[in-house]
Amino acid sequence: MPWQERSPMDERMKFVTEWWSGEYTMRELAAAYDVSRKTGYKWIARHAASGVGGLADQSRRPHGHPATTDRALVARLVATRRRFPHWSAAKLVTWLQQHEPQVAWPRRTTAYALLRDTGEPRKRRPRRRPPITRHLRPATQVNELWTTDFKGQFRLRDRAYCHPLTLRDSVSRFVLRCDGLRQESTVVTRPCFERAFREYGLPERIRSDNGRPFAGHGLAGLSQLSVWWLRLGIALERITPGHPEQNGSHEQFHAVLKKHTTRPPAAHLRAQQDRFDAFRREYNEERPHDALGGQPPARLYHASHRSYPARLPPLDYPRHLEIRRVDMHGSISWRNRGLFVSQALGGEPIALEETDDAVWTVWYGTVTLARFDERHWTWL
Repeated sequence: MPWQERSPMDERMKFVTEWWSGEYTMRELAAAYDVSRKTGYKWIARHAASGVGGLADQSRRPHGHPATTDRALVARLVATRRRFPHWSAAKLVTWLQQHEPQVAWPRRTTAYALLRDTGEPRKRRPRRRPPITRHLRPATQVNELWTTDFKGQFRLRDRAYCHPLTLRDSVSRFVLRCDGLRQESTVVTRPCFERAFREYGLPERIRSDNGRPFAGHGLAGLSQLSVWWLRLGIALERITPGHPEQNGSHEQFHAVLKKHTTRPPAAHLRAQQDRFDAFRREYNEERPHDALGGQPPARLYHASHRSYPARLPPLDYPRHLEIRRVDMHGSISWRNRGLFVSQALGGEPIALEETDDAVWTVWYGTVTLARFDERHWTWL
């Protein structure tokens, strides 16, 4: 006779059937099925209440939990989030604790989880872009506009990454710098620009994209590098995000650079830099350029009349403006409160001018950073 396997549901149903037959006592059935009488009575009660389905295994999860946040508190938290949609969960809890200190509000991490589970995520403010990115003016003279960008990282044969930084004069197409760097940071990028400024002087404007280290996330999209450019009297231009064609000539140059210097890549960074230097000399001095009537860029380019200063010039503001120095955390003190501006401006003086009722225009040198509404404590 083959082995017949019976499921727990079958055994429990057989137990109940035999009980209702009246031929056996609970003690006898419990002993025969190797269960306690308490369990036997439980199966009988479930079957009576729910039929066969009541004999299935049921979850042991408790119906309640002593640490569960009260629904009224959750509703209050959600309502506060809707009132202040841009605040973090930590700020919401702090605000609620200050206004209703008698209530046992949840911890910040719990509040975050509750808001996430209820579908009330924090609404992020759109990234603010500087007004200077809206108008890109064509250049007509040498050193009026320099363009810069990173070509895009690639691996050398020693498996290290190379990040080529390029800098060109827009009118003459002269390649001022082509440096293979280990990373795209201000620390390694600024010395390249400093060498260019010492050798060729200062341009009127520099055009870049919106990535680091050229731009940041504070007011006017400033970074430490672009703040330095402004202190040198160089105007900033940035292309619209997602529109590299606004720097099309530079992008086309990158295609030529890639073709002649990176296929295949060099063995190591020093050898790759030698390739960049040789290409730059050929491109500037020998290679005819169609946009220049067949002339190489070096025949049209000359150094700027604006020399690189030994010291950064001071920032002078009119006396009627409110002057504040940005601390190293990127904030200023305004109306006895902290107001975040930009960490890139740490240590720098900025000026505020009231241009409307309780609305202030914020300046860094001659550059407009933003407008601030002090009644609602928001940037416009």
